[in-house]
Amino acid sequence: MSETTATSLEDLKDVAADAIVPEQEQAIIREPKIDAQGRSYATGKRKTAIARVWIKPGNGKITVNGKDQAEYFGRPVLQMIIKQPLIAADRKDQYDVVCTVKGSGPSGQAGAVRHGISKALTYYEPELRGVLKKGGFLTRDSRAVERKKYGKAKARRSFQFSKR
Repeated sequence: MSETTATSLEDLKDVAADAIVPEQEQAIIREPKIDAQGRSYATGKRKTAIARVWIKPGNGKITVNGKDQAEYFGRPVLQMIIKQPLIAADRKDQYDVVCTVKGSGPSGQAGAVRHGISKALTYYEPELRGVLKKGGFLTRDSRAVERKKYGKAKARRSFQFSKR
């Protein structure tokens, strides 16, 4: 190699070393995703339920399929599940939530709404992502019913054995 090439390679290495920034300083700055009506939209999923969720500033009213959340989800446990992300982010009475949900049963639908609210909150206020991620609200729960196999009574159960 010639002397000039080696010098330029060393210069490039120095420039590259200066360009490398520690991971803590490389914070990703996310922009809020808000539509013309001042809402954020997200889709939440759980089992076979799919929830379409819109959040906007308000007084904390949650509407599911045109009904109040207490009317739609009769069990207190399900009502608690859908409020978890708002409580964790300390935004319980600051946003109105409107969602439509279909598929699965009440438990799956509540999980889908919770997932959708969490995602919509991060779109509206990106700085809440850390709190919601730590609480596990942004991870889609991928557990679903195992399919039935041929030659079996259910997914894994065999037919009753008969010796004769």
